[in-house]
Amino acid sequence: MPDNGRHAIEQRLARIEGHIHAVHQMAHHGRSYPEIVHQIAAVRASLDSVVQAIVEDLVGQSVQAAVNRRPVGPVVEELGAVVARAL
Repeated sequence: MPDNGRHAIEQRLARIEGHIHAVHQMAHHGRSYPEIVHQIAAVRASLDSVVQAIVEDLVGQSVQAAVNRRPVGPVVEELGAVVARAL
């Protein structure tokens, strides 16, 4: 993954980390279960969007490798592993 793509992923994960901490604090302070579950669903959606960004980046790398006539096998293999894990 190029540095700019990896940096964007790291930023998203940092925001998710903060969100998880906030959910933990909600539980600690006795917020209602529906509120907590709502926030957990938001975290889950954020994680899914990170996976989507990673897949998109790998697809872009595969296309770029093909355009530049570089071997695409390793990138496609990595993409396959990511998609298999995400499902």
